[in-house]
Amino acid sequence: MNLDLGGKHALVCGASQGIGRAAAIELAQLGASVTLLARSREALESVLAGLPRAGAQTHAWIAVDMNDHAALREKVEAVTVTKPVQILVNNTGGPPGGPVQSATLDDFRIAFNQHLIAAQIVLQAVLPGMRGSGYGRVINVISTSVKEPIKNLGVSNTIRGAVASWAKTLATELGPFGITVNNVLPGYTKTQRLEQILADRANATGQPQESLAKAMLATVPAGRFAEANEIAAVIAFLASPAAAYVNGINVPVDGGRMQSL
Repeated sequence: MNLDLGGKHALVCGASQGIGRAAAIELAQLGASVTLLARSREALESVLAGLPRAGAQTHAWIAVDMNDHAALREKVEAVTVTKPVQILVNNTGGPPGGPVQSATLDDFRIAFNQHLIAAQIVLQAVLPGMRGSGYGRVINVISTSVKEPIKNLGVSNTIRGAVASWAKTLATELGPFGITVNNVLPGYTKTQRLEQILADRANATGQPQESLAKAMLATVPAGRFAEANEIAAVIAFLASPAAAYVNGINVPVDGGRMQSL
């Protein structure tokens, strides 16, 4: 199986922690040069220092807020001028929890701008390099909610579904250029996002976080939360030459939690 990413350049969003950080490490281990993107310069420098390097690999970072669209476009385009991107990992922290019926219009606008609009901006910046290389991999880290909505994550369920449809449309448009577009759907994963969800539910219900975590795990046949590097392994496969004929799909990585096919 050809998993070699030598000579490829990967842009990983949300790379300062969690799944994004794990994906950056995994891609670098397979030989890719990696550009990390997140808001915090200090956190990015810390991740950068720990990335594996061999041969001609060079790594870098971009500190920018995904909601600052002008700066996002400018900084990503500046990187692609000197080093075209062949692998894009779209990964952004999820919106706050709560029922959809009480969400404000601003809740939807902020989430839409942070997820779908930002992804479109980054895609348009890297697309010329992918086409020129004849190799492109767009991998969106979204949620199992695109298949089964998750209770009390109303805005997230809505926006993640929009990103999934965006990706499916792109897969059809970009397939002829050797570019694949796929979605990874993480289940319950040990990240700050999971900690946030547990804290929000504890505040809303008055139940201890430990009890809520046990209730979550009771729905997972694997009986445990995922590690971030287990999600990253699937991202890395989809980024590789071995996955050249995998296009336009949603890949759940959830320990068997979802009940749908």
